[in-house]
Amino acid sequence: MLWFMRALIAAALGFAALSRPVFAAQGDDPDWPCIQRKVPELSIGQIWTGPELPPQAADWSKDEAVSELVDDLAARRLPLPEAQEKIKAYRDTLPTDQRTLHIAMLIQGLFDKMNGERSHVISGIARYAQRQRDLAASLRREGSALDAMRAKPDVDQNQVTLRSERLMFQTRIFQERVQSLTYVCEVPTLIEQRLYALVKTLAEASPAQ
Repeated sequence: MLWFMRALIAAALGFAALSRPVFAAQGDDPDWPCIQRKVPELSIGQIWTGPELPPQAADWSKDEAVSELVDDLAARRLPLPEAQEKIKAYRDTLPTDQRTLHIAMLIQGLFDKMNGERSHVISGIARYAQRQRDLAASLRREGSALDAMRAKPDVDQNQVTLRSERLMFQTRIFQERVQSLTYVCEVPTLIEQRLYALVKTLAEASPAQ
């Protein structure tokens, strides 16, 4: 039983050694834990390649219909094909002389909202990664303390077992959080892809320039 406990503790310490990201941190932030490159904010030029949006597009939130549609379209729970159909249906309700402006407002609104959501997720990932580094450091300290405890001739084996089990439990939590982080890292890219697809649909819905 003792050898098994030692092997598990060694595995825990080996995993806890990942105090810095094992994923190839991308960009200028060495602590960024995701394979995906860290780009804290997008520029509208990365998403919209059409004519410059009119200044009035910045007032999109003041238009109730546009604001509600932005919220609906941005929500990832709404399947993309349905969102694209909503865009086309909205376009068809617009008088011809208002179509260009309202589509521009939708583009600006989607960019503002989804870029903000994306930045919020990226900030959350950074905080999550920091907590992981703190937990890894704690696991290493506990592993070292446990090794020192086990080396004592008069050690209480019940205490060794108790602390070993606690260390293994904490390590499992650490491992589960690493796996969760892998999925969370994909969220900014998913938001960006959805934004691009929606804006592309809006470009197709826009009157010929």
